[in-house]
Amino acid sequence: MTQEFKLPDLGEGIHEGEILEVQVAIGDAVKEGDIIFVVETDKAAVEIPSPYTGQVTAINIKPDQIVHVGEVMVVFDGESGQETSTEPELVPEKPVKETAKELDRQEAQIQSVKGTVPASPATRKLARELGVDLKLVKGSGASGLVTAEDVRTFADGQKVTSVDPEEKAKSIEAVPAPSVNIASGEVSTASLESTKYGEVERVPLRSIRRAIAKKMALSWAQIPHVAHHDRADITELESFRLKYKEEALKLGGKLTFTIFALKAAVIALKKMPFFNGSIDMEKEEILLKNYHHIGVATDTEKGLLVPVIRDVDKKSMLDLASELPELTVKARAGKLDIEELSGGSFTITNIGSIGGIGFQPIINYPEVAILGLGRSELMPVVREDEAGNPEIVPRLILPLVVAFDHRVVDGGEAARFMNEIKESLENPAKIMLA
Repeated sequence: MTQEFKLPDLGEGIHEGEILEVQVAIGDAVKEGDIIFVVETDKAAVEIPSPYTGQVTAINIKPDQIVHVGEVMVVFDGESGQETSTEPELVPEKPVKETAKELDRQEAQIQSVKGTVPASPATRKLARELGVDLKLVKGSGASGLVTAEDVRTFADGQKVTSVDPEEKAKSIEAVPAPSVNIASGEVSTASLESTKYGEVERVPLRSIRRAIAKKMALSWAQIPHVAHHDRADITELESFRLKYKEEALKLGGKLTFTIFALKAAVIALKKMPFFNGSIDMEKEEILLKNYHHIGVATDTEKGLLVPVIRDVDKKSMLDLASELPELTVKARAGKLDIEELSGGSFTITNIGSIGGIGFQPIINYPEVAILGLGRSELMPVVREDEAGNPEIVPRLILPLVVAFDHRVVDGGEAARFMNEIKESLENPAKIMLA
């Protein structure tokens, strides 16, 4: 009995994925539960097991290919096996530790698959990052196994290999005039492909970076962004944070300004619920969300990820101080599952640890607003002393910005929303009572 295996639904809002590895070949006998390929979406890399026991009769995919949900990838002759569910459980791909010992262990377990280059997952990942076609690399390992060192050596050779002047001259082409579609505003990328002005390197726009590019373009095109900037005096907040920092560490938590910003945001969102919504232009409705799932933008090697902390309003400061670092570590290790990256109603981004006193964040579509935190600095501030006389004192000042969707809220509302944030950050006791 012939069975078609289609790319299953990978989660909320995910319609496609990139094939990282194909672990079967035509003619292979496969058992139910065997891993047959690895797919990376914009949110996670997952190993997909076979839902059938039988023989592979056709493979319609290859590494680096983008496939869509519902697309037929593998065909089985299942007469010798038993059909199971076509919606297999997706298991997050385990991160590979690229130490010599770990690679040796993994490579010893790699079996050459018909039609594919024998290499470990870590080596395949390295090849993708360096833009190396594994089919062109001669393996130095057992049975022709391609090692990470083989890939690096090949990549280094590509960089230093001289180019025949005549061949190089042939590759130089005239710059065509850009073609612009007046109706859509789209510009032809033909002019970007020219090498007239020098050599260029092409890096595939894949996986998370590809998803970020699409989502940022969508957000910028769909949402009329406006940004409101202000500053908060967090001198007392920093004293409070330092006072309880060690105690929080002993209990498994880490007090950061982002933790306080999460609570401050919830206080403001409850008073001004339109900032915790989204807009449905087709139905001409504004959706006010009765939950407070706040995403925290996280800088990772693969790109910007936004893990979501659910029900922030129902969690204590210590709960948040424990949960946020755990999510951050998982994000940077590539171990977040799809659910942990979905369902946010508001987002916070903090660049203070990296640097920068001001920036304008892009709203995490389809949310209505995003709160940004810059780098706090000691600054001279004029205040009144107990006698009412002006004096200059050093105060710790935190730059803040809220970018908002002007279709849903206006400038005055944004200013009042920011005032709520400031009041909470400048009065730690208010945050502790939230």
